[in-house]
Amino acid sequence: MAVRKPHRILIASDGSRAAQAALETAVKLPWPASSRLLGVVARSGWMPFASDDTRAAVEASFEEVGAAARSALARSWPQSSVVVVDAPPVEAILAEAQRFDASVIVLGWRGHGVFRRLLAGSVSRSVATRARCPVLVVREAPRAVRRFVLGFDGCPNAEHALDFLGSLEPGRGRRVVLVNVVEAVIVPASVRQLPASMRAQIRGEVAAQNQERLRQAQATVEAGAARLERCGWKAQCDVRVGAPLASLLKAVAEHRGDLLVLGARATSGVERALLGSVATGALNSSRAVLLVP
Repeated sequence: MAVRKPHRILIASDGSRAAQAALETAVKLPWPASSRLLGVVARSGWMPFASDDTRAAVEASFEEVGAAARSALARSWPQSSVVVVDAPPVEAILAEAQRFDASVIVLGWRGHGVFRRLLAGSVSRSVATRARCPVLVVREAPRAVRRFVLGFDGCPNAEHALDFLGSLEPGRGRRVVLVNVVEAVIVPASVRQLPASMRAQIRGEVAAQNQERLRQAQATVEAGAARLERCGWKAQCDVRVGAPLASLLKAVAEHRGDLLVLGARATSGVERALLGSVATGALNSSRAVLLVP
């Protein structure tokens, strides 16, 4: 088996439950040996009109958050480090990710502690939208990270997501379910106004088109599964018909998935990545989702 390249993992923390869930999830992922980890705590912009004493107390609290993160990470990564950055949350996370050359960013979805703004949903979404690398957003830490559900339709971003999973260590008991959701072509209601013979012809053509789309979807997931199996993973194929987001979430539940993995829709220009509706919905609904640009 080929030697996997170590990852460089950036974890954002604010001391909240969501941040703790993100940290717990990160240490459970099967990273390749020699992967490096850096924690970041942003403390700029808090209470700009407060007194010097209040600001000093808040800054000291952030230092405590950093110390707690160092202690937690050291149990799994003795060589890890944590930096406290004087910058707004989104900018701090993205700047440190670039400086560290992070291959993945990990952060919580919504903070509920004293510093809840750091990992509020809007910040997580902004980081996921603007990051150059994959972003793992955690709402609730799974007990283990062994069952991955990958939304895979063969598009470039889905291919990137598959490659990311292939870069992890498969290990015993871990598997990936590749889910391809086909939105069926529906015969329009206006067809009722046509003669019976023409209605039958149209329905036949639509049925044939849907069957072909299912055949192509099955071929796509089977090809993806074969690639993962060559990387040592156990892979399973699942083709469904329905609305993409609802079908993916149902697949996660039925397969008891620990982590949903999706390709994030990319665009060009200043905005480096634009989340599609499925990725956005997954952020709002999943306990842990990895978005890969």
